[in-house]
Amino acid sequence: MTGFRMLEKIEATNATARAEDAQGPFKAFPSGLHDHLRPFFDDITEEVVRAIRTEIPEYARPTDDTYMQVVHQGVEHALQGFLERMAKPDTDWQPVTATYQRIGRGEADEGRSLDAFQSALRLGARVTWRRINALVDADLLPRHVLAAFGEALFLHLDEMAAATTAGYTEARLHAAGELQQRRTRLIDLLIVDPPASVEAITDLAHTAQWPVPRSLAVVVIDQGAQAGATQAPIVPPEFLARFDARPAVLVVPDPEGPGRARAVAGALQGLRAVMGPSVALQEGARSLRWAAEALDLARRGVLPDTEMVRCRDHLATLMLFRDEALVEAMADRHLRPLDTIRLPQRERLAETLLSWLECGHNASEVAARLAVHPQTVRYRMRQLDELFGDRLHDPTTQFEMQLALRALKLRRAARAR
Repeated sequence: MTGFRMLEKIEATNATARAEDAQGPFKAFPSGLHDHLRPFFDDITEEVVRAIRTEIPEYARPTDDTYMQVVHQGVEHALQGFLERMAKPDTDWQPVTATYQRIGRGEADEGRSLDAFQSALRLGARVTWRRINALVDADLLPRHVLAAFGEALFLHLDEMAAATTAGYTEARLHAAGELQQRRTRLIDLLIVDPPASVEAITDLAHTAQWPVPRSLAVVVIDQGAQAGATQAPIVPPEFLARFDARPAVLVVPDPEGPGRARAVAGALQGLRAVMGPSVALQEGARSLRWAAEALDLARRGVLPDTEMVRCRDHLATLMLFRDEALVEAMADRHLRPLDTIRLPQRERLAETLLSWLECGHNASEVAARLAVHPQTVRYRMRQLDELFGDRLHDPTTQFEMQLALRALKLRRAARAR
């Protein structure tokens, strides 16, 4: 016999043993005991239902309530199934299991917790056990069957509870899968370009159980940083997350709300991410585009190498690097005289010129910023005046110089990092 067939035989033997163990207490009953007990079970059913209605708040409903009628049928089914197992202990009782799996799925579909149902099962077992003991005390049932009855009753209870939990879990997982699919479609709809209609977004958001916000922001996550993570981050339920996309994205509702940025940073701790600007509901594509551009700049070192970068804090840099060829053309037009200067001095003059433009031509402020003497600043400015002449005093030229110099400074800093 091969090893595989030996394993099959062992597993079949174990399954048979488990089935026999499960029916063991039922085989211990004397023949005909189920018929002796059957007349009492209608009253036991009614007492169990009354106890459930009285002692468990979730079931405190009128007896003619539709749900309570279902509960009554469930109790009756459980007790009658118990009697049938007493009558036929060798029978496969998978139908009972299937029934309680359906009940578990029903509880999940209705959005209820299993806590109340499991409490009802335990309460039903206690009431039944109390009534059977009363029959023994009244000499209507032989005392020697009590041990087997108790073991069989709680075995029956455990199997019903396990089946209900299995059905409930299956339904919840299925519902969670469907909900995630709707939320994934919603993310796609929110970031599509050209934008979808507000009505289409609102309809899908309702089925995805996502409250429609006034505004949103899209966060993109560095896939390189994410690759080292063992699992996808756990994010607040009000965020829409998609970590199987490239790049991974979060949709953050009402991003300017209190604590929003902190919640995003906390959820994505350890991952480099960029939050796009806040936009209207149907303009998620714009927020995504800006965030993706900012992430590229963060990878290059142009933007700060922090875990969370917010586009709104770097709008000027984003504008400068939106078309780098245009900045190159502007630098070539206005900064070419600097090319005649040797490199170390050229960088010092460029740094001084940028500070002079940013400080409103105040030599003292420039000196403080650069940590040099004001006279050094004045000397450098005379050199710059010789290089650029009247262009250095033209407002339009000054503005374009400042943009070009700012871009050059950011690039040098990125190379240094």
